[in-house]
Amino acid sequence: MAENRIQSRLRTLKSGKIVFNDRRSVVDCTIRNLSRTGACLQMPTTAGIPEHFELLLEGVSRTCAIAWRSGSRMGVSFQ
Repeated sequence: MAENRIQSRLRTLKSGKIVFNDRRSVVDCTIRNLSRTGACLQMPTTAGIPEHFELLLEGVSRTCAIAWRSGSRMGVSFQ
């Protein structure tokens, strides 16, 4: 598989929250890898997650756009 990322990601195992719907909807997730430009998130299902959302990680909110989805994982780029 070809590497298409702007910056390589470092493996991690951190808890995060996907926030959308004007902050009324929250989904817990695990951040599997992370860089300055994006991350790989894992959750029970990616169904119902919109294309753009906020990711809360260690008290910091990042605006995200989904780059890909596969089963219980998805890759996001930070906006």
